[in-house]
Amino acid sequence: MKKVLNLTIIVCCLFLVLTTTSCSKFLDIKPQSDLTTDNAYGTAKDFKNALNGAYRTFYGEYYQWDNVLLSDVRSDNAYAGGGGDQPIVQYDMVDIPVSNNRIFQYQWEGPYQGISRSNIILNKIDSVKDPLLGVDNLREQIIGQACFIRAFNYYQLVKTFGGVPIELRTLSTSDPSVTNLPRSTEKEVYDQIVKDLELAVADLPDDYGDATINVEKATRGAANALLAKVWAQRSDRDYSKVIDYCDEVINSPLGYQLVADYAQLFDGDNYTNAEAIFEIAFQGDNYDVSNWAVQLFLAPEDGWQKYCIPSKDLVAAYDNEGDISRKDANIVFWDNLPWADENWNPCYDANVACPFNYKQKHPNGWNSGDRLYLLRLGDIVLLKAEAQNETGDLSGALTTLNQIRFRAGLADATASTKEELRLKILNERRLELAFEAQRWDDLVRLGVATDVMNNLQEYKYTCENNIVSAPIKIDYNVSDYKWLCPIPQQEMDANAKLKQNPGY
Repeated sequence: MKKVLNLTIIVCCLFLVLTTTSCSKFLDIKPQSDLTTDNAYGTAKDFKNALNGAYRTFYGEYYQWDNVLLSDVRSDNAYAGGGGDQPIVQYDMVDIPVSNNRIFQYQWEGPYQGISRSNIILNKIDSVKDPLLGVDNLREQIIGQACFIRAFNYYQLVKTFGGVPIELRTLSTSDPSVTNLPRSTEKEVYDQIVKDLELAVADLPDDYGDATINVEKATRGAANALLAKVWAQRSDRDYSKVIDYCDEVINSPLGYQLVADYAQLFDGDNYTNAEAIFEIAFQGDNYDVSNWAVQLFLAPEDGWQKYCIPSKDLVAAYDNEGDISRKDANIVFWDNLPWADENWNPCYDANVACPFNYKQKHPNGWNSGDRLYLLRLGDIVLLKAEAQNETGDLSGALTTLNQIRFRAGLADATASTKEELRLKILNERRLELAFEAQRWDDLVRLGVATDVMNNLQEYKYTCENNIVSAPIKIDYNVSDYKWLCPIPQQEMDANAKLKQNPGY
């Protein structure tokens, strides 16, 4: 378990970014020792090494699996599983107290670490005169990538907590009067994200000249894709801008295209594909940069209950649509399991199959090389359909939506009203993006999270004398204030300037 740090400590320990090892082809830079924020930044190599450290935050606990817990387990897509791990059960029940330490350790601390590592690059690079920074626009590319990483992490924070402190400085003091900041408003955080991404769009290339590098490093396409998501998710959303940024991605010179076979996106052999925009390039058999979270979602043969168990409601959504290809790519059923499951198999019957999150398929004993898409074209195409519908272009929205349905082997959707099509697009996003940390954001963005969760017909069961009990309805009891998580108690204790979210 990671050491718990508060924001004041994080911003004072930025030199730790330089102690990371390489994690991918483009990050092949040896770590340096005995460096501090005062002496570390004199050469182009130093900034490449620091950028390595900033990218490395994507390999941490938050991006490994906690964002999936927050989105898919917290929504109607999955049960907690895991045999009753209390902090994650609280996610599942949408009943997260301020004392839930996971919220601090991963949802808060993880993104702020990425922000801190980006800040030090952005605050130091303009003062360094190494001529190598002027070769092939290297300085601009480093700035663009650091801006993108900072924006991506602030996006995670603002979706989860609402307005948060905006820290753009590199600090060398632990004085709380300097380090502690009040919360900015949601709009102010989103405006800062947009500012960073607009700079990233200006500074980043469309193409690094290597298909592998293009999905592992931030590109102009990645910045435009995130801008589309930002303008959709913020409360003062602007769907016309969403369409513009989606079109920038769809028409990118890099030539993004939907992969013909959805299953190939997740078979472990085709991650560098035309649909990938930005992904975490995990390496198998290298625990420092491997995807250990697959072992938590899958691998039933090791004898303990797994997390993020697909819900009966999600399975029914695939079955009701006749969506065999995406169901088989995202969910796998296994029987002969050595544990009981309160939702699927309460009496420990070896002949009863239980489902697993199958988005990544190769656990490899905590050392999986299966990657995670943080941005991919399928998401952007569906987001464009949503924006077209919300701006009154029902015909255009159907045409865009049906590109995704055609790929899934489904008949074209039809709709006669904006309201009808809104629900169909929402359902399509669910089927397309299950276990990709999108569902909760979608429910919140469309204002239906409370109704969807409270109207769920989900049940659990007990078992006595090998007899399954009558169904016990799960009451989620969601209120609108629960759309946001509470500000972590540890951070509230460390920073008196913070104010808690209403309702907590």
